[in-house]
Amino acid sequence: MIDRATVDRIIDAAQIVDVVSDYVTLRKRGANYTGLCPFHNEKTPSFSVSPAKGVCKCFSCGKGGNAVHFVMEKEQLSYYEALKFLAKKYHIEVKERELTNEEKQEQSERESMFVINTFARDYFQDILRNHVEGRSIGMAYFRQRGFRDDIIEKFQLGFCTDSKEAMSQAALSKGYKKEFLVKTGLCYETDDHRLRDRFWGRVIFPVHTVSGKVVAFGGRMLNSETKGVKMKYVNSPESAIYHKGNELYGIFYAKTAIGKYDKCYLVEGYTDVISMHQSGIENVVSSSGTALTGAQIRLIHRFTNNLTLLYDGDAAGIKASLKGIDMLLEEGMNIKVCLLPDGEDPDSYAQKHNSSEFQEFIQKNEVDFLRFKTNLLLEEAGKDPIKRAELIGSIVQSIAVIPEAIVRDVYIKECGQLLHIEDRLLVSEVAKRREAMAEKANKPTSTYANTSPTASPAPASHGLPGADVPPPFPPETEEYYSSIPSKEREGEEFYQYERLIIQAIVRYGEKSMGDEEDENGVMTPISATRFVADDLQADELSFHNPIHRRILAEALEHDRDAGFIAERYFIAHPDPVVSRVASELASDRYQLSKFHSKTQKIVADEERLAELIPALMTSFKNAIVAAELKHIMFALQDPATAENDELCAELMQRYKDMKEIETMMAKHLGDRVVLR
Repeated sequence: MIDRATVDRIIDAAQIVDVVSDYVTLRKRGANYTGLCPFHNEKTPSFSVSPAKGVCKCFSCGKGGNAVHFVMEKEQLSYYEALKFLAKKYHIEVKERELTNEEKQEQSERESMFVINTFARDYFQDILRNHVEGRSIGMAYFRQRGFRDDIIEKFQLGFCTDSKEAMSQAALSKGYKKEFLVKTGLCYETDDHRLRDRFWGRVIFPVHTVSGKVVAFGGRMLNSETKGVKMKYVNSPESAIYHKGNELYGIFYAKTAIGKYDKCYLVEGYTDVISMHQSGIENVVSSSGTALTGAQIRLIHRFTNNLTLLYDGDAAGIKASLKGIDMLLEEGMNIKVCLLPDGEDPDSYAQKHNSSEFQEFIQKNEVDFLRFKTNLLLEEAGKDPIKRAELIGSIVQSIAVIPEAIVRDVYIKECGQLLHIEDRLLVSEVAKRREAMAEKANKPTSTYANTSPTASPAPASHGLPGADVPPPFPPETEEYYSSIPSKEREGEEFYQYERLIIQAIVRYGEKSMGDEEDENGVMTPISATRFVADDLQADELSFHNPIHRRILAEALEHDRDAGFIAERYFIAHPDPVVSRVASELASDRYQLSKFHSKTQKIVADEERLAELIPALMTSFKNAIVAAELKHIMFALQDPATAENDELCAELMQRYKDMKEIETMMAKHLGDRVVLR
């Protein structure tokens, strides 16, 4: 863990213009700099760099942030890797906090295991190139598969001889410990405590982490003794450094291309990845023949939202993968499927076609997952009504896991056309599935704090993603059912005001909005942060977004610290999620609002905080009331509600209360803040 003082030194040294200039030709425009965005192809510059704020942003694709975020995106590094990258650029010694004895031992063991794996990789490569068996068996196999020497070198392919002790003896003779040879899985121990090489007689495929460390190996047996055996491939076992479900073969070599093309191809095996690289398609990874895991999906999602699955047309394998597609949808990814011609897999097809031909085939033949799955299951179901009903249930379940409401709606309409079913039936079924999923996860559909005629309802934190961050002012009153859905609130008007409020906190949180009288009658200045916090607490409200709640809580915690500047603090925040959000808010092209005088002179937000922030808070509350009224009306129109007299009466009383609050708040709105 890099200590905060070192992080501050790195961020202070990493001038945003200097960092971005290594990748982009910048031209000065007023106080800022502009250039062509390095993250997408464009002809008109939309990439802006603000040296005053220390942030950059593309107003076309939306990517940007501070210097660390820029390096993370451009070099495809983690937050701490990007910090070290910048530290090296500016010759800053990285000091990490003192580890406990247990942490030191664990770190030492992990480092030792990586060192052993590096030795093994070099050993296997040397055997492949220089040993008689390596050249005659291993190299012959790779060349038979059509791999060029430069590709063999790039993927660090190797060979292990038929001797069951050669690698282990070589390692021991170099001083490597038996303990770590076993822990990495390179060797196993027999009953008589002798070491045996796990990968003897095999060609070797090293598996790399996203940062390029060798974390495991895959070995394919070539000996004629294995003809007809089921286990031609042997992989490293799970260890302290290797968890198969967390790794993707080829991700280290693919990450830059995935980011460049904003797309990833997913294949099954090692050779599929290697052959596609050789043909010129580098944005490809493999799940190594296993079902996709959540960790692997999130790893892909770090680099792109778009994934195309390449299948060789085997029906059994495709059906088994459908569960993985649902997991991808649940993560919010855009999924397409491409079936290769009969008898072809990505490896063989790539060997016969160049990059342009392969990509042209994919573009012509890839189909959206919904149409693919529907056609696949319809063919199996035939005219059997029971099987068709099961098919519809399976499609509905896939749609139900999609997190974005708009995307779900599009798929519902598409599904209705494909299956000749009314949209309203599908909407109802999807809603039931999502309700069941929420109940199974013990997450209530929506809850709000109970409100009085003098208080406005606000989103509670219950059941929200990331709700482990507690709101700064959790309601202590009895919870009350609300008709507003707990998820997908980002489309509601009140959420837009919430974002503007938190933007004001990031930009001007420490600025004074005037004086207030304390309990001793002394007038003291009140900051924008404290005004917002007090206003929310008075009505027992909290923000919808957990990151917004965290920013407000931390701004309040440091509000009276000498020299505290909210924008500087949050842009340089050690949590990359917080710093990225703060950078986006600080680099927004527009002001929070635009107030014009008679001469049309724009008055800066900072000069109007005493007017702007109260107006935002009032609009925020009013928008919540409006949303509640709208969703209560939707609930009252539900036939199930009409049949429940008690619930119907409760909702009607709730509607009446909300209308009273709306009337009261209308008197206080005054000038409305225009959303941008």
